[in-house]
Amino acid sequence: MIYIIKFIYSFVLPPGIFVLLLLSASVWLWRKSRRPAMLIAAVALLLYLSVIPLTSQPLIKGLERQYDQPNAASGDVIVVLGGGATRGTPDLGGEGNLSGGAANRLMTAVRLHRTTGLPILFSGGQVFSDSGNEADIARRQLIGLGVPDGDILVENRSLNTEQNAVYTAELLKSSGLSRPVLVTSAFHLPRAMREFRLAGVEPEPFPTDYLSSGGRFSFYPGLFAPSSAAGATTGTALKEYLGLLATKLR
Repeated sequence: MIYIIKFIYSFVLPPGIFVLLLLSASVWLWRKSRRPAMLIAAVALLLYLSVIPLTSQPLIKGLERQYDQPNAASGDVIVVLGGGATRGTPDLGGEGNLSGGAANRLMTAVRLHRTTGLPILFSGGQVFSDSGNEADIARRQLIGLGVPDGDILVENRSLNTEQNAVYTAELLKSSGLSRPVLVTSAFHLPRAMREFRLAGVEPEPFPTDYLSSGGRFSFYPGLFAPSSAAGATTGTALKEYLGLLATKLR
């Protein structure tokens, strides 16, 4: 019964309600003008396909399974890429927080630091006027998690993945480091690896922050239930695929 209620709710709340509204408009127009009705129905179908897990999960898995997480890191520095931050939000010991994906990357870096003793280099600046400076927030949070300040390097200027790679490469060279372990979300890692290679750096990939589950594919009715989360995952995957294409064209 719980899953039936969840499925019904998925069509009552956005984006599912918009799919139903578009289909209703298509049915209403059918007798008056079939061509516009068919066009609206096609838009509804595309919207529906873009916001269900049956579409979003294979798209994101195609990115997340390109690199396996190694059993151990063997570089000389842990490089963590930012992924969003808020400013002026309460946090222990200060203000500003990393977003969920960036926070997951940071926690993986801390765990690696504890097992390897490698320094951590966090890359990410203030992307928008109302967002926080990712690297500066990360430094404070790393110190709060017990990482010595002397083991922390920050690159706080970059605004995208290309700049992450270019500015980090410069900082690595000036610091005498050459074997970075690259920690970022699994879906982001293929594009990040390509950008770092274009910047003249060959990092060791270390994926984290997975959006899809591992193991065998499971088929269940919830795969057909529209949700904003599935829509966001589809958008994230398409952004990464477009980014990969852009790096190939450069």
